[in-house]
Amino acid sequence: MLPQLFTPNLGRLIGAGLLACSLVTLSACSRNEDAANSESTADIPQSATEYTPENLEKDTPLADSAEPESGVDYHSFANTNDYRVKHLDLDLTADFDNKVLKGEAILDIKRQTAKNPPLILDTRELDVTAVRAGIGDSLQPVKFSMGKKDPHLGTPLKIQLPKGANRVAIQYQTSPGASGVQWLEPQQTAGKKHPFLFTQAQAIHARSFIPLQDSPQVRMTYEATIRTPQELRAVMSANNDPEAELDGVFEFEMSQAIPSYLIAIGIGNLDFKAMGERTGVYAEPELLEASAKEFEDTESMLEVTEENFGPYRWDRYDLLILPPSFPNGAMENPRLSFITPTVIAGDKSLVALIAHELAHSWSGNLITNASWRDLWLNEGFTTYLTNRIMQFVYGDKRYQMEMALGYDDLKADLDDHEDKDEIMAIDLRGRDPDEVFSYIPYEKGSLFLYELEQNVGRENFDKFLMEYFNHFAFQSITTEDFVKYLDETLLKQYPDQLDRARIQEWIFEPGIPEGAPHPQSDAFTKLDPVREQWLNGEIKAGDIDTKDWTFHQWKYFLDGIPEKLSEDQLQELDETFDLTQSKSNEIAFSWLMIAVRKDYEPANARLEDFLVSIGRNKFLRPLYRNMMENGKTDEAKRIFEKAKPGYHPLTVKVNSKIIYGD
Repeated sequence: MLPQLFTPNLGRLIGAGLLACSLVTLSACSRNEDAANSESTADIPQSATEYTPENLEKDTPLADSAEPESGVDYHSFANTNDYRVKHLDLDLTADFDNKVLKGEAILDIKRQTAKNPPLILDTRELDVTAVRAGIGDSLQPVKFSMGKKDPHLGTPLKIQLPKGANRVAIQYQTSPGASGVQWLEPQQTAGKKHPFLFTQAQAIHARSFIPLQDSPQVRMTYEATIRTPQELRAVMSANNDPEAELDGVFEFEMSQAIPSYLIAIGIGNLDFKAMGERTGVYAEPELLEASAKEFEDTESMLEVTEENFGPYRWDRYDLLILPPSFPNGAMENPRLSFITPTVIAGDKSLVALIAHELAHSWSGNLITNASWRDLWLNEGFTTYLTNRIMQFVYGDKRYQMEMALGYDDLKADLDDHEDKDEIMAIDLRGRDPDEVFSYIPYEKGSLFLYELEQNVGRENFDKFLMEYFNHFAFQSITTEDFVKYLDETLLKQYPDQLDRARIQEWIFEPGIPEGAPHPQSDAFTKLDPVREQWLNGEIKAGDIDTKDWTFHQWKYFLDGIPEKLSEDQLQELDETFDLTQSKSNEIAFSWLMIAVRKDYEPANARLEDFLVSIGRNKFLRPLYRNMMENGKTDEAKRIFEKAKPGYHPLTVKVNSKIIYGD
């Protein structure tokens, strides 16, 4: 997933929709044909919170130990040592009038113990009306109760099971303000005629629309029936049929086992256009052609990733283009990545986001972090793969620019975070797991892998990656699992090139280790003297030759402008390059950050329109914080209240903290 950027620095994450990919050899596929439906074989603890009837009403599952326990999910109530959900069967109706999903979730469970403790599931603001349980299809009503509500984790649902029960059916409905569901009015969509619904389950928001074991350790297959208004189409992170009749009932199946945060639903006035044999795009008709043109290289990205890191194991790779209120850049839901329309730039300058989400099909979806402490295993690998894919498809210059901007983003985030939050294997106990999404797990993780590549050689490292993706395919693993695997492979093969203490420093210590690679780009270093000449009055803005500049160069140029910029210089830049009205959201964002800092009045109207029309936290959070820090408190509050009805619940939560300190 593209992180909700927390740095006040402009940041680029342009191309990093940031979620995961899957890579394995053809022979590996044949050796692991049933891995997709098997439970994780990684040797990790199964649960963070073994709740019993005696402690169910206590506070959240926090550990008293000085260090978090590897493999323990401190963000789930589920007693996964006792039971494991293996399959989910959903039947949900989308009630747009009341803004609720209502229906039934049937869970097939595997018993992990001979005892018969209550089954504990994760929920958040769900109205559970009935529960049945039993063996197979013979289900009977059973007792259930809701535990104590936690502000981060929601509410545990305790179900008394008959002996031997392996199936549970739960009737429920969501709340209108469910944290993982956004209901859009017609005027909030591109077409302005039909409503829209989409879900966002990462990190722990699946529990707001499905009662389940909401932990990345638990992988399950699923089937679903989604009932919609007859004129709308439903799609899911499953096998979508673009030819399915618009009759108000849509059937789905996901045959590969996935964690709960990858379950996703989208409903709207959607059309489909193929981009290749295995790729296509779903979008509102008004966005369809532009989206398909912008992302037409997706099939090439898929093919080149397979060539270098192993076959794609998810059948199809399609995109769903969401309305602008989507809070993230993208979300790597398997088979159907959810994409913000803010990356439709018309020149493919922001398609690294697509490469990132595709890469999650290997790192993140195929191999998943066992807890949110281990997020870097998803995002660091995916960011590394993203850069490689961009090099394969667009060449060395683009690769070097992406790498250099990523390094700058990392440095800015390290300057903005405490030491404890600069550690890749971060301690998140007692905190909202959404707080883990910064550039650190993405870019520091990627830089660590880049150093490994530099030390052992690219060919050797690519071989390691292919074997790694195959070895842990369809498993959820911990940081310690990865380190152990590294011990048994690269460290054993290249003892003179790699050092165990150095690896420990990268993963478990703050900052960037001394002597780490520092990616740079000639395309950027050439801009430094040009910027300096203009700032010193030696040349005019019109003398700067920008006709061949990419988005990346504009970002670098603008991000390097110092505080001393004068009003006349601001006006000269704006009049020469029309930055206030830039059609590139990334360039506009960089310019508006400068405009807020310098109180540049001609940009005020665009600033308000930008904040109201876009829901992507990568842009909103830095802008609102910039406004608050530069004396625009009243204006920030006014715009936020105006925009809030159109924001996703996650966007409201993140930015309320900035504006009101909530």
